Amino acid sequence: MNALKRARWFVALGLIFTLMLVGCGEKTQEDVIGDLDKKLTEMNGYKAKATMTLQTGKDPQMYEVEVWHQRKSFYRVALKNQNKDQSQIILRNDDGVFVLTPALNKSFRFQSDWPTNSSQVYLFDSLVQDILMDPERKFTATDEHYVFQTSTNYQNKNLNSQEVTLNKKDLSPRQVKIMNADLEVLVQLDFTEFALDPSFNDGDFDMERNMTGAQMDVPTMAEPSEPMTVHYPMYEPQGTEFAGSQEIETENGKRVVLQYEGERSYTLIQEQSQIVPASIPMHVSEGEPVDLGFTIGVMTEESIMWSYNGVDFFLASQDLDQEEMMAIARSVYGTLEK
Repeated sequence: MNALKRARWFVALGLIFTLMLVGCGEKTQEDVIGDLDKKLTEMNGYKAKATMTLQTGKDPQMYEVEVWHQRKSFYRVALKNQNKDQSQIILRNDDGVFVLTPALNKSFRFQSDWPTNSSQVYLFDSLVQDILMDPERKFTATDEHYVFQTSTNYQNKNLNSQEVTLNKKDLSPRQVKIMNADLEVLVQLDFTEFALDPSFNDGDFDMERNMTGAQMDVPTMAEPSEPMTVHYPMYEPQGTEFAGSQEIETENGKRVVLQYEGERSYTLIQEQSQIVPASIPMHVSEGEPVDLGFTIGVMTEESIMWSYNGVDFFLASQDLDQEEMMAIARSVYGTLEK
């Protein structure tokens, strides 16, 4: 091969190599955004499993999370804390939105926009919407993942940014980290399974069937063997102070009423959880399910109620806004006693 032919051969080889690089080059942020938008539009649902770690209390808490979503508005989110034997299900079907606590045979029903009214860390479609809707999102690519940093719209306003990691191969979710203003990770979700467009059975999103099925996995709560420990909020709004407590004996045991007085006065009531004899949902027309981190509560305009570790809590105030009520409720996680 003479010199001229050899030169032409190398030029041709270089062009082929360049075309190969261009053809299999890295996708741009715009490419990935377009693919996510298409996936969100075309998918019929998904099933996912994950582990969630909360750093919002004194000690980290871990939950097992299972999510089912069937297009367009059927959802089932099952949360289980093995250490506390705490199990709850958030359900959305044609009858409304439900919060189920199987161990207490207790259910609440809402006419609510959940889950579209705020960010949801365990819902793939919510994470994609956060990515698509943030014009100031940041994007990086690694060998195996795409990583987006976005702003958020969580009920807990302390969770103001998040990092969403997606698998390059199919854009399935890999990990979510939610951070405060100091970029400290307060919530981390690690996906262990994700299946797009799965099949569902009749009754998968039915309230009664979900309650019965969950009770087979987590039996109804046994009678408490120890007296109830009284817990106090770690967060107190400015201008508010503890004014005293009162114990009331009821037919179901001890009820403790804590009074806080000042510019933002409120009352916190706690008593031993009781198993509801029938699982007829309690209708809360003006209420919303509220994510307290360690549990899902029920919030109305002037109150929040929740159950945790065998105790029912009820916080009421005419002076606090809903965000402050949630902040107080989140600080009553059973580690501080006065």
